[in-house]
Amino acid sequence: MKLTTPMQITAADSESRTITGRIVAFNEAANASTGRVVFAKGSIAPKDVFLNLEHDRTRRIGKTLSMTMNGDKSIDATFKIANTTAGTDALVEAMDGLRDGFSVELAVNDYEMAKDGTMKVLSGDLTGVALTSEPAIRSARVSSVAATEDSETETKSEADQTTPTEGENKVADTIVETPAASAETVEASLSIKPAGNMPMVYANVRNPIKTTADYLYHSIQATRGDHDSREYITATNNSTTDNPGLIPTRQLSEVVNGLADNVRASIDSISTGTLPDAGLTFEIPKITQLPSVAVTPENDATPNVNLESEFIQVDVKKFSGSQVMSVELQDRSSPAFVTEILSNLNSQYARATNAYNSGIIVAGATNTAFTIAGATITASELLDWVSKGAVSVYANTFQFADAIVVSPGMWGTIMAMNVDGRPIYNALQPQNAAGNAQPRSLRGSINGLDLFVDTASTAASSVDGCMYVINRNSYTWYESATLQLRTNLIDNGQIGVMLYGYGATAKKIGAGAYKFNKA
Repeated sequence: MKLTTPMQITAADSESRTITGRIVAFNEAANASTGRVVFAKGSIAPKDVFLNLEHDRTRRIGKTLSMTMNGDKSIDATFKIANTTAGTDALVEAMDGLRDGFSVELAVNDYEMAKDGTMKVLSGDLTGVALTSEPAIRSARVSSVAATEDSETETKSEADQTTPTEGENKVADTIVETPAASAETVEASLSIKPAGNMPMVYANVRNPIKTTADYLYHSIQATRGDHDSREYITATNNSTTDNPGLIPTRQLSEVVNGLADNVRASIDSISTGTLPDAGLTFEIPKITQLPSVAVTPENDATPNVNLESEFIQVDVKKFSGSQVMSVELQDRSSPAFVTEILSNLNSQYARATNAYNSGIIVAGATNTAFTIAGATITASELLDWVSKGAVSVYANTFQFADAIVVSPGMWGTIMAMNVDGRPIYNALQPQNAAGNAQPRSLRGSINGLDLFVDTASTAASSVDGCMYVINRNSYTWYESATLQLRTNLIDNGQIGVMLYGYGATAKKIGAGAYKFNKA
C-alpha cells in the first residue's frame, strides 16, 4: 500500500547529502492508494528503510540515517542520499521545491473502516519511503527560497536579521521549514537575502555558453553525466533573447510508452530480504520435527522426540539487460535518451524478476481440486474457494493468509461479479461490499485479503493457476541492488550500457500458498 502523507522537508543539505523531514503524521487524514486514511497513534514504528524515487523500488536514491518519534504526533527521518546522478538530482529538486514530498510504503497488519470510508490503520510495518512531487497537503511545500541573482526586492525575516552562531553558517543549501503561506507571500519570499556571511544561493544559472562551439561542447558533456553542463544546456534552450540561433527544435519531455511497467505483484505479496553478499547459493535452516510434549501418567516414561532440522538451499539468479548505441547517438542526442534507456531497463528488470518469482510460487503451491458449476467461478464459489485456501494455509504454516494474487483475466471476472446488476467488489456503499477491486487500481481487497493483480500470470479467468492465496512469510524474495556497467568498443566507438542484478526466491513452506485448481 503506497500512502501519500502530509510532510515538510525541514532540511535538504547538498554538502552532507541529507534530506530531513516528516514522513508520517498520526491522527491526521491523508490520501493513500486505498483512499482516505488515518494513522492511529503508535501504529507505525521507526525502521531503517530505503528512500525510493516516486515509489519505484528499482530506483533507490538513499537510505535511513536516522528515524525518530516526534512525541505522539509524527515520525521524523533523515535520509543519506547516494552519491549518484539520481541522488544529486533528487537533492537539487528537493532544495528547489520541485520534488518535496515524502510518501510511506506500508504493509498494513490491522485496520478498521469508518462509516465515511476512511481507513484507520491500527498496525503496520514500514517497508520503504519515497521522495515524491505531490504531497497530500499542498501547503506543506517549501514556501521560501534564497534570493535570485538579479532580484531587486529585499525581504528579511526575524531570523535573517540575527547573526548566525558558530555551526549555523553551513546552511547555504538548507531549505528551512516555514508555515503554510498564501500565493502572495510565496511570491514575495522569492527575493529573501541570506543573513550574515551566508553565501548567496543563485536560482539563475550563470551560463558560460556564448557560441555554437560552447553549446556543442557542453551538450556532449551533458550526455556524459556532467551536471553543470546539463544546467547550462537547459538554460540555453530556455532562452530566446540572449542566444539567438542556438535554439533547437522543441521536443516535449513526455515519452509515450505503452510497453513497460514496474509492477511486481508476486514480490510485493510476500516478504523480502537482502541477498547475501557472496555465493550463487545460500542455505536457510528449517525445523522439520518438533519435540514431543504429552500428558504423562505417574511413573511413565517421558516422551523423547528430538527437535530436527534441515537446510533449504536457495539458488541465486542473475537478471540482466543491455543497450548498445553508437558514440554519435550518445554525443548528439538529448540526455533524456539515456534516461529512458535506464528507465526501461529497470522496468524490464522488474518484469523479469516478478515473472521468475511468480513461477516459483505457482509451482510450489498446494493445488487441491475445486469444483465450480459453470465455466466461470461465481461470487459464492469464490468466497468458498478463498475460505478453503485460508484454512489450507493456516493448517500448513500455523500462520494466516495475507494476500490473494490473481491474473488480469481473473481480476476482470471479480470486478464483474454482481447482485442484480449491483457490483460486489466495487460497491459505492462500503458496508455492502465484500472487498474492493476497481479498474483504476491493481491493488484492493478480496474477502479480507489484500488483492494483487499479477501481470506475470497469463492464465485466463477460472482456469488452473489463475489465482492463489498466500502467507507472506512462506516465501521470501532476496535481492541485491541493481548495478550498471558501461563499456566502449574501441574499433567503432560504440557504447554498451548493461543493467543487472541478482535475486533469489526462497520457498520456505511451499504449502503456504494455495492455488486455484479447477476439478
